[in-house]
Amino acid sequence: MKSDPAGTITSSPSVSMPRRQMEELSADEALRLLDTVELGRIVFTRHALPAVRPVNHLLDAGDIIVQVQDGLTLAALLAAQGDAGVVVAYEADFIDQGERLGWSVVATGYATAVTAPSEIERYAHLLHPWVEGTASGTIRIRPDVITGFRLRESSP
Repeated sequence: MKSDPAGTITSSPSVSMPRRQMEELSADEALRLLDTVELGRIVFTRHALPAVRPVNHLLDAGDIIVQVQDGLTLAALLAAQGDAGVVVAYEADFIDQGERLGWSVVATGYATAVTAPSEIERYAHLLHPWVEGTASGTIRIRPDVITGFRLRESSP
């Protein structure tokens, strides 16, 4: 069913779609899939409300590493938190919209600033941000909870 601009509900013609099934992923499989894509979304709290920013990432020994750009809210938030870190969620997915198949992964844990100069330099060479600008910091997310699912075709 669809809603038109006037607010009335119209029905769509019946289209036969292959059946889909949602399959839960193990934490190991979810991290393996997360490592196959470069872009995700970091979810954090800003003024007591959820905020989401797209960022690119890499995995390093099970940790999710992202760089933040100058002026990004998360950079200011981490600076205010000090060494304690802040709880965040990180989500990435790969969904083929035509086939309606794919996967989605969410990792929740503490984000802290990477401060060791050797690590900052190493990640600067490995991460290639998709936007112009100077990175204002590098963040390590240590996932405590990792969940994921795969959309797959149902068996007949």
